[in-house]
Amino acid sequence: MNNSEHILALIHGSTRTLRKDNKEPYNRGHMRTAPSRLSKKQRYLQIAFNSSLEDARAIIAQLPASDRILIEAGTPLIKRYGMDAIRTLATLYRERLFLGSMSNSSNPGQTPGFFSAVASAIKEAEHRKKNPTMPFAGSPFEPYIVADMKTMDRGASEVEMAVQAGASAVIALGSAPIETLNVFVATCEALGVDAMIDMMNVEYPLTILAQLKKPPRVVILHRGVDEERDNRAKMLPLHQIRQIKGARDLLISVAGGDTPREVQSAVFNDADIVVVWKSVYTSDGDTVGLVNNFLKEIK
Repeated sequence: MNNSEHILALIHGSTRTLRKDNKEPYNRGHMRTAPSRLSKKQRYLQIAFNSSLEDARAIIAQLPASDRILIEAGTPLIKRYGMDAIRTLATLYRERLFLGSMSNSSNPGQTPGFFSAVASAIKEAEHRKKNPTMPFAGSPFEPYIVADMKTMDRGASEVEMAVQAGASAVIALGSAPIETLNVFVATCEALGVDAMIDMMNVEYPLTILAQLKKPPRVVILHRGVDEERDNRAKMLPLHQIRQIKGARDLLISVAGGDTPREVQSAVFNDADIVVVWKSVYTSDGDTVGLVNNFLKEIK
């Protein structure tokens, strides 16, 4: 086991402690509130992982370290692996950030630097037993993980499960009952994560938003995978971005456009978050270059 593996083992030790705690029933008395980590002054690239954790591991290992990258546990991934999909994506990107910061800050072959890192990791593991939500020291930032639960009912329960697994944001469908969306948004706020509502197949998103007690942090305008493949005439609803932002104080995410031109169009129409997946999987090994180009496009 090399130096980096020793330190990661310590980090994973604290993660296992968190997993053990997560098996306990959720205590509503421990609800917390926190400001959103998403800023209106930034634009973000959300990378959706839908196939397997093996594919996710290979791609995340190549990603640049950027707080403008959001990592999504897609619905197929969650259905295949359960809440472990969320936990694992968080761990994989955390490892990427941690090892990247180590390689930038010191020479791994230097013994003093290694023992200092080990000492810090031990101390941090102890702190995380008391406060599992704290960011990892040594990492430039904590990964932002989106859980695409596509919640249609049991809004509170599904948010709680995703948050326990490490989600920073949770997605519900705009076609869910208004009662479900209201409890979904309220639970996200109470637990300190961002509520995202996906308006896929919702013709008039503003009609849904007008019925909510409180708007979500993010509205997703979404052309589905099957729609994109089988109905080429259906366009991304980019015209709705300014309509919604003019009426509500929230961020807009656009999903279903994976080409550089579609990313440019979404940003030109004032989208805050652009979701991609297919192009990352077919990048012929140049994942870093592709993602960096997307980040440049959405400045």
